[in-house]
Amino acid sequence: MRRWTIITNYGLVLAYIAKHPESTVREIAPAITLTEWTVFKIIAELELEGYIERKKVGRKNIYSIDPSRSLRHETVRHVLVGDFLKLLGWEPEKSAAEKAPAPRTSRKPIPITTRAAPRLSETS
Repeated sequence: MRRWTIITNYGLVLAYIAKHPESTVREIAPAITLTEWTVFKIIAELELEGYIERKKVGRKNIYSIDPSRSLRHETVRHVLVGDFLKLLGWEPEKSAAEKAPAPRTSRKPIPITTRAAPRLSETS
């Protein structure tokens, strides 16, 4: 009997990149049991269609996902890529504002008043 999966190779590559944005083709291919050439072609097509963006950092590529893109098949065009990937365990990177710890609210704020500094006499 032939082995099959619910998610296509494109979905598998996209999901792997979402979880491992600094991965190389050489790392992705064995992880999802595809050839390097197949992964390379899939990444090129995903990039061409705007699902991923490749940024060169030194000799490595770092990928980012566009979570606002819709899935391509007409029966699931209402599903966003980000929502699909979240179902598969993807946690999108938080912005700097979301990463910052919330300020402590257990203490009452101390009011700050400004007073003019006393002037030293010019005769001293």
